[in-house]
Amino acid sequence: MARAKTKKHATQKKSRIAVAGESSLFRQQGIPRTRRKAEVKHIPWNTVEIETLNPLLGRQFVVGRDIMVARVIMKKGCIVPEHSHVNEQVTYILDGALKFWIDGKEIVVNAGEVLTIPPNMPHKAEALADTLDLDVFSPPRADWMNKDDSYLRGTK
Repeated sequence: MARAKTKKHATQKKSRIAVAGESSLFRQQGIPRTRRKAEVKHIPWNTVEIETLNPLLGRQFVVGRDIMVARVIMKKGCIVPEHSHVNEQVTYILDGALKFWIDGKEIVVNAGEVLTIPPNMPHKAEALADTLDLDVFSPPRADWMNKDDSYLRGTK
């Protein structure tokens, strides 16, 4: 019986270590501890407030445990200044077109096209037309959730 308790204790200790490491990772990414459990959500976009970041840029986003999806609304001429983030990004243009400056290249992404951006890759974008895009990030963007994204809150 003592052996069973020891094994159980070792398993509990290992579990606590994994949780501690996991919570540290979540803390580093700015993700609240309460978000660790994934759950089913059904959220119509028309129920998510559009956050106006500047006169040419608005966004909505929904956050899961390990992923975030954002609906980004840009008027022609909107500039997203060069920035980078630890999150992997997939951008799908629903309507309009964006020109990206990334990895020394200019890439135009039109409606119906997708661009993937690796973590920590500096990039900049300009809306070539009124544009609606869907951005997916993994892990979720802590800077967006915490409204610590001043690079987007300028005038253009």
